[in-house]
Amino acid sequence: MKRTSLLSKALLGAAVVTLSFGIQSCKNETKNEDAKEVAEDQNEAKFDDVNDEKESDSDYLVAAAEVDMKEIELGKLAQTKSTNPDVKALGKMMEDAHSKALADLKATASKKNISIPESSTENVQDAYKDLNDKTGHDFDKAYADMMVDGHEKTIDKMEKASEKANDPDIRMWAANMLPELRKHLEHAKMTKEKVDAVK
Repeated sequence: MKRTSLLSKALLGAAVVTLSFGIQSCKNETKNEDAKEVAEDQNEAKFDDVNDEKESDSDYLVAAAEVDMKEIELGKLAQTKSTNPDVKALGKMMEDAHSKALADLKATASKKNISIPESSTENVQDAYKDLNDKTGHDFDKAYADMMVDGHEKTIDKMEKASEKANDPDIRMWAANMLPELRKHLEHAKMTKEKVDAVK
């Protein structure tokens, strides 16, 4: 009886040690592997040497997926952390619109056999952390500034994709995104003006 109990304890101890090593190695793996890099590596493996044009087109989709994830996460944060109704409304608009955009993007990527990030990238996590560290008016100002700046850059990338992507479907996808992104930029600029006017 005593021997069985000792054996059980020893086995339990070994299982705990093994499990903790497993958890530790998973943690390290996630930390080292950025979701964006994983997607880029997968695309490179699929298209390198075979189809350079498709590999360069895949970059547009990977970048857009990262933008969508960022806008969704920051939009949620703005809705919970801000007390300014204009900032909250902008956050809600961004979360809703970019959730839809990400769903469309996933469908396009799947059709073209292009890998996109499966989870928040390091850039998304860093932006979230930076914004989450701010409070009150500083938070509102930082969020509005990020939305203006981010959408200007995204529009620039989408304009390039709509003209220079090799795949006609990807050119069309980018062109279709532009009117919505321009609308977001205008909304973000109006919100920024209102936030800047608050002393």
